[in-house]
Amino acid sequence: MAGLLPNLRTPACGGLLTRWVALCSFSKRGVALRAVVSARRAPYCSSTEAGKAGSMMELMSVDRQFEEFRLQLEESGAVRERLRAIVSELDSATRLMQAQLLLIHHSRPSPEILSKIKAHTEGLRSIYGQLAEVLKSVPAQYYRYHDHWRNQTYTVVFLLAFIHWLETGGLLSHGDAAALLGLKDGEFGLDLEDYLVGLCNLSNELPRYVVNQVTTGDYDCAKRASVFLSDLYAAFRMLNLRNDLLRKRFDGMKYDLKKVEEVLYDVKIRGLLSDTTPTSAAES
Repeated sequence: MAGLLPNLRTPACGGLLTRWVALCSFSKRGVALRAVVSARRAPYCSSTEAGKAGSMMELMSVDRQFEEFRLQLEESGAVRERLRAIVSELDSATRLMQAQLLLIHHSRPSPEILSKIKAHTEGLRSIYGQLAEVLKSVPAQYYRYHDHWRNQTYTVVFLLAFIHWLETGGLLSHGDAAALLGLKDGEFGLDLEDYLVGLCNLSNELPRYVVNQVTTGDYDCAKRASVFLSDLYAAFRMLNLRNDLLRKRFDGMKYDLKKVEEVLYDVKIRGLLSDTTPTSAAES
């Protein structure tokens, strides 16, 4: 039996034994490696599925968010459409008042002309009431939609202040202007800057009015307008205005005052003024 077995100590048998041991070791290592890969494959697959589920949830969240955006934009668009329709009525009313107010540039203002213009005040009050009703559906968003009627309010304040000056020679206060329009200091009121810009529009109109009135023989009009504009300009100088629309409009007021003073100078050196001298608001 011993003779049949090869001599393992010979070089040839030693090489075969080494190869056989290496092959067995490699086979065991491969089995172990496959076991590790199989063990790790299941968690990898589960994490991939979890990632897909998370992506789906995130996508659904984005969809819900943009659905809310769509509803908000549609609601805002509906509000703006309602406001545009009402502001269109306000435009028509102010254009009609301006057309009637042009008559005073060609003749002396009569009570009939002024009463005809003032008759539109009730219509303005109704229109601003409609605007206030629309804004009740979107509380605390006055300045979001304010641009829709801002320019028209400039004109409305100018018209009311001009009529008031023609009747009394004084300045229409902010509170009186708001009361004429039925506005209160709540959700919907008369914005202060709108009121001030309207007064600047009045300042722009007075030089033309003074020239036309002097040509019709009302020489004292230049003195009344000069006193009024001087007081108004001095009052505006008390405000700390920034470089915005109101500041630019105020800067033009000094040129309006200069034009009126030039007309007053021409009338005065010709001795056309009456003995009655109007006093300023500060003196009265």
